[in-house]
Order: sequence, then structure tokens, then C-alpha cells
Amino acid sequence: MNTNDLMNSKASISTKTINRNDFDKETNNIYEAIVIAAKRAVQINSEIKKELLEKLEEFATYSDSLEEVFENKEQIEVSKFYEKLPKPHSLAVEEWLTDKIYHRNTEKDQ
Repeated sequence: MNTNDLMNSKASISTKTINRNDFDKETNNIYEAIVIAAKRAVQINSEIKKELLEKLEEFATYSDSLEEVFENKEQIEVSKFYEKLPKPHSLAVEEWLTDKIYHRNTEKDQ
């Protein structure tokens, strides 16, 4: 998932009620559906965090003194951009509802 995917996502930025029947129609088990979406949210969060840290690293300034704090305008703008994005759990729920998450139950496959 890259920045363009995040910007074009239709995931809700605020809390939104979802029909339970729509959410668990793939698995027929609400708990299993929640676990799948939660695992995807963890993946999305780690991807976003990695991307953010890479971008912030470009602006990093290293100094010998801990008292010196440099505020970089570009670094602040990048941080603000990422703060405005939908949260990972919202992105995962949107992916789940639009059938973009591949899942399988290995216990049922046996």
C-alpha cells in the first residue's frame, strides 16, 4: 500500500456504523471476520509506519547536543499528512467490505 492508495481510499476518517450481516457474510462468523480485519490493520499500520519513517529519515539532522532541536518545515508537513489519513483499522474494514482481502481457514482446508 503506497501513499496514492491511501489518498484514494474511500475508508472513513471518522467512526461509522457497519451492518453486521455485511461484515460477516464471507465467514458467517463475526469473530473470524473481526480477526481477519484486525490482522490486516496490523499489516497496514506497519506499512504506513515504515513509509513514514523512511520519509522522515530524509529530513533527519544529527547533532551532538541533546538540547538542540531542529524543526524542519518539510518534516512537519509530512507528519501532518500522515495524521490526516484514515486509521489502519478503517482502511482494513474498507478492504474487507470490498473483498480486497484474501483469506482462508487452514483448519477447514484439511
